[in-house]
Amino acid sequence: MQCDYFDRGVCRSCTLMGQPYADQVLDKELRTRELLHDASEAAFDATGTAVEWLPAITSPESGYRNKAKMVVGGTVQRPTVGILDHRQRGVDLRHCGICTPGIRHALPVLADFIADAGLIPYDVAARRGELKYVLVTESPDGELMVRFVLRSEGQLPRLREHLGVLRAALPNAVVVTANLLPEHKAVTEGDREIVLTERETLSMRLGDVTMHLRPQSFFQTNTHVATELYAQASAWIDEVSPSSMWDLYCGVGGFALHAARPGRAVTGIETSREAIRSAKQSAREAGLEGVRFAADDATEHALRARSETVPELVVVNPPRRGIGETLSTWLEESAVRHVVYSSCNPVTLAKDLARMPSLRLRRARVLDMFPQTGHLEAVTLLSRG
Repeated sequence: MQCDYFDRGVCRSCTLMGQPYADQVLDKELRTRELLHDASEAAFDATGTAVEWLPAITSPESGYRNKAKMVVGGTVQRPTVGILDHRQRGVDLRHCGICTPGIRHALPVLADFIADAGLIPYDVAARRGELKYVLVTESPDGELMVRFVLRSEGQLPRLREHLGVLRAALPNAVVVTANLLPEHKAVTEGDREIVLTERETLSMRLGDVTMHLRPQSFFQTNTHVATELYAQASAWIDEVSPSSMWDLYCGVGGFALHAARPGRAVTGIETSREAIRSAKQSAREAGLEGVRFAADDATEHALRARSETVPELVVVNPPRRGIGETLSTWLEESAVRHVVYSSCNPVTLAKDLARMPSLRLRRARVLDMFPQTGHLEAVTLLSRG
């Protein structure tokens, strides 16, 4: 992939830009295998069977990212949407090539809207202004969620007044919100969300499963690879055929909803109440029975479980820090027979697997969720004995 922004040196966020894509994927596979080497060797020594490494799942090299988190800079007359440079000045990236075509179409429209509506970009260095970020998510069906992150409610009337103009210019923006972030700190959103449209959720249809995405809920940033991730995990789950499973760190319910089957009790746990609302709505609309979701801490949920309620299989999909020592130890000492561990950080994945020697690594696969960067997703199947 070629990128003018990268070539001009104005954005170096995609650290592997210009490296042949096949080499990027191979490097990620080799790095992940090296990090999981000890777990692979332990599994072989215990069973005499080598870990099965499946071929890596690749992605389109460009146009893959379904969510753009753009800093708003510049002036009212000439706003920028992109990043900040080393002087905290706005750098415009409205034609960023890793974003989906729908987002690339939307960003120039949103930049024009910011100027026409008179929304005041936030000046980080001076700590003045109102509009901090514009966050855009595109669904597989081409619908958009647009979120304006504001310092205060001061520009809400102006945003409401011009909403019709935005909807006319961007008719596929079916969910539009204002998020309030009054603090001056390095985060992209605040706690309070004000929905400005009738619809509150974006429908994310992956195969036969439709998930509802609310503004403050996590979703995998690469729709193509996310579809493959859920399909792979579901295939492994069906192979061992548990009658009960937990989906910990479930987000909007991706693994749970894809793995739900008649006669299988499925529980999804996630700290975000907004994500749990989304997951419950998706399960209800799909008519799924035996599937429940609850807002709770994954580790605390496990520690409180009675022995008779421990499931046969647990799916974990933690943030980059991994599941940590407490949950790893609980899984090691529990009666859980199988674990599907999906990780965006093979370093913490390796550390967590080392804490669970009784759960042998059986299968592993790298998924290139983030082309042009050093980041990746890895999914593994662990089984006891």
